[in-house]
Amino acid sequence: MPRWCDALLAAVLLVVLSPVLLLVAVVVGTTTTGPVLFRQVRLGKDGVPFALLKFRTMVVSAEQGSCLTIGADLRITRVGRPLRQHRLDELPQLVNVVRGEMALVGPRPELPGFLSPRMAGQLLGRRPGLTDPASLRYLDEAEVLARQPDPEAYYREVLLPEKARVSADYAQARTAWTDLLVLLRTARCLAAPRKSVGPATLGPGVRPRARWTSPD
Repeated sequence: MPRWCDALLAAVLLVVLSPVLLLVAVVVGTTTTGPVLFRQVRLGKDGVPFALLKFRTMVVSAEQGSCLTIGADLRITRVGRPLRQHRLDELPQLVNVVRGEMALVGPRPELPGFLSPRMAGQLLGRRPGLTDPASLRYLDEAEVLARQPDPEAYYREVLLPEKARVSADYAQARTAWTDLLVLLRTARCLAAPRKSVGPATLGPGVRPRARWTSPD
């Protein structure tokens, strides 16, 4: 989808969803202590860092722990849990899209230090997005990680490389029409959250990988 189309659609969504944004901001601000918005440095196109925006769903001291959210993470606030389930905490990223730091459809932006040179080559050549097919496969990523004996190792060695590959495969054949279909599917999935497909049953043409073995 062209950059101007992303920015225009994101601006329209910000206006249309402004009552929802205001309501969430009020709920977060009145039920928890700390700032309403959470800012975190992520990698954008060509590896340029930017401040990703979210509604805060964790306690203020959450950044002192793991950067991954695993299962029923005790750092998540009571109001933060339903916001995360329906991805309402991600709505402020429409501002990132208007700024040109993100696209509507693209690989989710990663934290510095998580991408190997190989994965960086797969992902950082285009703007990160609010959603893409890889994101939809792992809507309950936190629960997938909770089932692993070493969640961070599983994320680095299995889940993240698989997501990078799915995103790269999609990028080779994407069109404005397929981007629109991804956005519509995302809206439908978030209205009725489902379980992740998972690496063992990713679907036709998608090969699961038990472990990432790149020497990079």
